[in-house]
Amino acid sequence: MSEFDPAKEMIYVTHSKMSTKIFLYCYFVTHLQGDDMGVVGKRIRIERIVNRESGNTVIVPMDHGLSMGPIEGIVDLPKTINAVAEGGANAVVVHKGIVPFGHRGYGKDVGLIVHLSGSTSLAPDPNEKVLVCDVEEAIKLGADAVSIHINIGSDTEARQLEKLGKVSKVCMEWGMPLLAMMYPRGNGINQFDEKAVALAARVGAELGADIVKTNFTGSVESFKRVTEGCPVPVVIAGGPKMKGEMEILKTVEMAMEAGAKGVAIGRNIFQAPDPVRMTKAISMIVHENATAEQAFEFLQD
Repeated sequence: MSEFDPAKEMIYVTHSKMSTKIFLYCYFVTHLQGDDMGVVGKRIRIERIVNRESGNTVIVPMDHGLSMGPIEGIVDLPKTINAVAEGGANAVVVHKGIVPFGHRGYGKDVGLIVHLSGSTSLAPDPNEKVLVCDVEEAIKLGADAVSIHINIGSDTEARQLEKLGKVSKVCMEWGMPLLAMMYPRGNGINQFDEKAVALAARVGAELGADIVKTNFTGSVESFKRVTEGCPVPVVIAGGPKMKGEMEILKTVEMAMEAGAKGVAIGRNIFQAPDPVRMTKAISMIVHENATAEQAFEFLQD
């Protein structure tokens, strides 16, 4: 392998952070071959689902149709996707069959994350998540990343972990970023308990996830221990519809203060009275270090 000469093989720019990114990009493209190209592929695709300036992400899951049916906010998917894209969302999460209906061909671009697993609310055990799509299908659909839902502590945890391990292997082979939705869920488990959430997040990282989505534990101090114990970026789930806008914004603010790298919030965005402005308000906190109060003021204008 020839010696790498930065003077010949990269373009320098004045911004130090951007120079570092371009240096790394040129290095990987020039030097990595074979399996290592998967690393390059992941880097390129991850930049499509995060904000390059802040390094954080606002993801809006819209995969609820499989588990809950056509609930408010996701009946007209092109309209909703356009709204959150307009508000500054970095990516949306949908199931494979919805991709053609959600593709707009107009408006602002937004990253596509194809969800690989699912269950319905009518199942004997809704916590048992099965694979309903694979990485190759997601690639054909134009995905920038894939996601998988794992319930730690459920009766079917062993099978779900096995699937996560296999999916992460294929993701590495194809250079596909993997978002692992890791929840502590099962009989007698408090899904917001700090130790349970920390375990779930760490399991995702241990098995190859590039980003982990999990529950917020309720305080900066407790969630900071979750993010410190997880070596990959952690984003918080939105969960059920919250009581008010300030509660949503304050939760996001506390999560970011605790070391989160963004959010993956669905119903609290797409069921908001104005999804465009709610997405923008959350993006202000995630990407611009705005306070919850500043974001709330924006919503009231």
